[in-house]
Amino acid sequence: MTEYRNLGRTGVQVSPLALGTMMFGARGNTDHDDSVRIIHHALDSGINFVDTADVYSQGESETIVGKALAGGRRDNVVLATKFHGRLGDDPNEFGNSRRWIIREVENSLRRLGTDWIDLYQVHRPEPDTDFDETLGALSDLVHQGKIRYIGTSTFEPSAIVEGQWTAERRGRERVVAEQPPYSLLARGIEREVLPVAQRYGLGVLSWSPLAGGWLTGRYRKGAEQPASSRAERQAARFDIAAPENAAKLAAADALAVLAEEAGLTLVQLALAFVLEHPAVTSAIIGPRTFEQLESQLGADKVRLSRDVLDRIDEIVPPGVNLSARDAGYTPAVLTDASLRRRTA
Repeated sequence: MTEYRNLGRTGVQVSPLALGTMMFGARGNTDHDDSVRIIHHALDSGINFVDTADVYSQGESETIVGKALAGGRRDNVVLATKFHGRLGDDPNEFGNSRRWIIREVENSLRRLGTDWIDLYQVHRPEPDTDFDETLGALSDLVHQGKIRYIGTSTFEPSAIVEGQWTAERRGRERVVAEQPPYSLLARGIEREVLPVAQRYGLGVLSWSPLAGGWLTGRYRKGAEQPASSRAERQAARFDIAAPENAAKLAAADALAVLAEEAGLTLVQLALAFVLEHPAVTSAIIGPRTFEQLESQLGADKVRLSRDVLDRIDEIVPPGVNLSARDAGYTPAVLTDASLRRRTA
């Protein structure tokens, strides 16, 4: 039986495994009926939390989720989606502005076939937009009943704190959850993000707990590098010739050996590790196929011994991302030289 967890201090109960739907649609599984079947199996297995985003396959993922929740399933699902990503050529068809939020929430509600969104999340930070502008628009949507709660995704610790203080000082609805990347190979959020989330009572919904496929058991030393659509789209993250990827391969291989010694699959080890951290509410799994979902169900019931956790710390030290790319967000001050130089 699923043991549900509190989403921060909201009182909402969510399953430790959340169903992410990024791989439903043109980006992954293009068969809508099969995708709906996968979603239904996840719900029937005890998962009650579904996470999507407007930008996943340009809205197609939300449409598929809407189909799956039709016919009476919506009321028992905690439904989350996100906004921020570009959805058109117009310069205002993206971002965190009031103008875009008010417009895009209506599009998401229509695609999802629902009157309300449980958790509406800011998909990425946008330093050029005052966060009070964003919180003000989201607060209005809460008061209108179109969304229930506000969340963020891949925010840095300082931005998380800024959001809490902005809400208090300006009388806005507060952010109740953060969605950061977290896995055996990307442990950077252990330094500050997770402690800050605990300090402010935020729920934590970790994305990419299988490190983009690195922790499925397919990446082993001496084996041929597996082909995948993700590797084709993000070649730099999977090129074994790159030092950081060579480090990930070595760690993934060592972790696979550890999993075998513990009588687990690497998928089970990876998901159980993420759920072991006391700050984490749910790990978001993102299956493309029915078989992938089956391999991940039940991992929330696995408990890791102290010895296994100590071995993991030896393979990938706490607070370390083996690749900087796995942080999920790089601040503009690091990518735009003009922001850190007085001279042009």
